[in-house]
Amino acid sequence: MNAVLTVFSLLLVAFIVLAVPTIVAPHSAEYRMVFTSFDCAKAVLLCGVLAGFAGWIFYHQRENGSFLVKIFVAALLIRILLGTIIFMFDARAFFGGDAIHYDYYGTAQLAAWHGDRYFKALMDVYISGGLAGAWGMLYMVAGVYALLGRNVLAVQMVVAVMGAATAPVIYLCAAHVFKNLRVARFSAFAVAFYPSLVLWSSQGLKDGPIVFFLAVAILMTLKLGDKFNFKYVAILVLALFLVLTFRFYVFYMIFAAVAGAFVIGMQKVTATSFARQFAIIILMGLALTYLGVTRYASVHLNYYTRLERVQQSRLDSAVSAQSGYGREVDVSTSEGALKTIPLGLVYLLFAPFPWQLTSLRQSITLPEMIIWWASFPLLILGIWFSIKYRLRQISPVLIFTVMLSLAYSIFQGNVGNAYRQRSQLLVFYFIFVGVGWVLLLEKREERKRRDLAEPEPVPARIAASEASRR
Repeated sequence: MNAVLTVFSLLLVAFIVLAVPTIVAPHSAEYRMVFTSFDCAKAVLLCGVLAGFAGWIFYHQRENGSFLVKIFVAALLIRILLGTIIFMFDARAFFGGDAIHYDYYGTAQLAAWHGDRYFKALMDVYISGGLAGAWGMLYMVAGVYALLGRNVLAVQMVVAVMGAATAPVIYLCAAHVFKNLRVARFSAFAVAFYPSLVLWSSQGLKDGPIVFFLAVAILMTLKLGDKFNFKYVAILVLALFLVLTFRFYVFYMIFAAVAGAFVIGMQKVTATSFARQFAIIILMGLALTYLGVTRYASVHLNYYTRLERVQQSRLDSAVSAQSGYGREVDVSTSEGALKTIPLGLVYLLFAPFPWQLTSLRQSITLPEMIIWWASFPLLILGIWFSIKYRLRQISPVLIFTVMLSLAYSIFQGNVGNAYRQRSQLLVFYFIFVGVGWVLLLEKREERKRRDLAEPEPVPARIAASEASRR
């Protein structure tokens, strides 16, 4: 396995540096620059440095290190390959048009940092004191461009590293809660290779970083539930703040899930555990206040918590896209929002449906949707088991997934958005799917062991033999 990954890595690097500049040349006008082998080499070098750092961290995770590095490298290679194909043929508009948006505004942000008055004014208006939903993504793009020069491929590779690193992090989350190697490995493989998770984290989109930061926040919460550690608190606070800069409304849900888990307690409540959890909540609150979260919160809550605003946003997404649904729904009242939840959950969990596959972009989702639909009973079984036997330990994952699922069911208005936003939930859903799959597997193995332990009685075997001779 190591040899295969090494050879594939070398071939992919050689292809990117030597062949990609020639293939991408016809699209120079769309990119507004000519990509050279040197540009591609810089992108690969940055990816290698980040991947090396992540691999070093995963390798030092006790006995799991070797597996985590392998799953990380395999997940990274498939994301780089897909991202390179999208880059070569400039398929950004087809697969993820937001990448073009982030490229432009990331360039503008870099110019603003360099003192350009026009772009400074533009970015001040765009970010609007924190109202922009993804200013962290713009800063990340601008930071990469400041380091390497404008390089779309490098941004894609940075996102790919985060997307690939999510698989080992989810492995650690599942292993921490269930102490089961099969559940952990199933979760890691699903996150590493599930097509939509690969797609959204192989481009210059914010989905990959968001999912990665969410997974890290959950992992640090689980670890802090066992013991207090300043390093874990610092990483948790940083992950939460980064979620805020990439998708602000998800921050409030993950923060509520984390805080709720500490209040409930992920272990048996004792005086020591209560004091530890209280200290963590206080430290977390002080750190986030220092980072300016209260200022952002006052802006967001005043502007976005009105249901009329949610209705306006939902109606726009439902009407502006051919895949829109629930155009007649009104979520501007509490009653209307609650009535929308069942329909919204169905679309969030299962869309696109076979009768909605009217274009190539929708049709290519069918194979993975069949896998997901088939996995849903395992998801229900895994959730049931987790609530019955691991409720305290799984509480941060459960609270977050329930809250975000309900929120998306209310304000998502078209199939495309529901399909894409589901990726933020799938990485945690797959933990429950893994639990369900292992329960069925262990039940089947137990049946086989019971059959072997209880051989057919001798008189019955004699009678069967006599019957066969007649």
